[in-house]
Amino acid sequence: MSAHADRPAAADSIDVRTLTEADFPNWARATNTGFLRAAPYTDEDLALRLGRTDLPRARGAYDQGRCVATYRSFAQQLTVPGGQFVQANAVSSVTVTPTHRRRGLLSRMIRADLVEAKERGDVVATLIAAEYPIYGRYGFGHATSTHVWEIDTHRTGLDPRWSGPACGGRIDLVDAEEIRKLGPELHERFRAVRHGAIDRDEVWWKNRTGLTAYSFEPYPPAFYALYRGPAERGGQVEGLAAYRLDDNWGDAKQPLNTASVGNMITTTPDAERALWHYLCSVDWVSTVRTGYRAPDDLLPDLLPDQRAARIVTSADWLWVRVLDVVRALEARTYERSGTVVLEVADRLGLAGGRFRLTVSEFGTATCEPTSMDAELSLDVRELGALYLGGRSAVRMAALGEVTEGTAGAAARTDGLFRTARQPWCPDTF
Repeated sequence: MSAHADRPAAADSIDVRTLTEADFPNWARATNTGFLRAAPYTDEDLALRLGRTDLPRARGAYDQGRCVATYRSFAQQLTVPGGQFVQANAVSSVTVTPTHRRRGLLSRMIRADLVEAKERGDVVATLIAAEYPIYGRYGFGHATSTHVWEIDTHRTGLDPRWSGPACGGRIDLVDAEEIRKLGPELHERFRAVRHGAIDRDEVWWKNRTGLTAYSFEPYPPAFYALYRGPAERGGQVEGLAAYRLDDNWGDAKQPLNTASVGNMITTTPDAERALWHYLCSVDWVSTVRTGYRAPDDLLPDLLPDQRAARIVTSADWLWVRVLDVVRALEARTYERSGTVVLEVADRLGLAGGRFRLTVSEFGTATCEPTSMDAELSLDVRELGALYLGGRSAVRMAALGEVTEGTAGAAARTDGLFRTARQPWCPDTF
């Protein structure tokens, strides 16, 4: 054996390639390792995972035949302000085995994928970041945030004898089959009005209702509540909540159970208020844990005693990377008219340049390359953060993240980009 046989492989000796079906078991094992899952994939898990993977868009890094880094992307639709859906390159399953960090493996995979996405005509790329510092250097910006509340049901001030919505609607407990039947259409209406949302395919609904799931995943929610609007609105389904209940009793035989919400979407404020009131009134439930919610959710303001809810998580969520500035900025609408000239820097060379954004009185925009002097200079990372309307250019200027070429340009950009509701993505991927 050579004296140097146990040295780490040089980065240029590691083979980075798209997957074949034969590569897949090794790749899946490395993915599990990266996400700290010790349990191996069963044959059924592998078949299920393979069916959910677009092999030409999945990459692995191989050192002497062993997969040591993983990456994949897939087609996604992202809702932007105004309700338009843009084609996104969704990035997922990103891991690097601890023994092979700091060798540029992620850089090689993500750069190749983003170039392909740009050539394919995708407008943006998206991801949910497990670690905050990584993705900004590839042009991704923190575009949406999320909160989790924990509610003490005994302190809410809501009527504990509540037996149904006062607005004329109704709540029904249904089974998973009914959710698979009614949920997709509800979600289509939801994502058409909530910017930051993404599409859900049939596989998503099957997985989240327990029809198909990996052996190592937690059981799906045991309870599903549907809110139907009043008769004058046609009794249409306007909201759903999926939740689990634990079985926890105190020493004095007092119920201390928690309702943990896995998924809640609504299309009307009536539905949102009614479902939270319902969850806070379930017998034996002393705590409701909300799951990931929009920062401007009606909670906790809908509670008579807002101190009954406390934020237990407040963090970044969806990250956006603009691939085509003109198409991205023209796809969304804006809340006021105006003009701003943006200088966009992009170290990967995919979306940089100087652009004049002009918004009409109707909120529609034209965006075109220009030689005019830049009024606001920013990295494509900051453009991605601003894109959905949830971040402040004024605050970015104060932090030194964007630079004004014209006094007041940051405030003017804020006036164009900011939205009345916060962008929100209720899903992970």
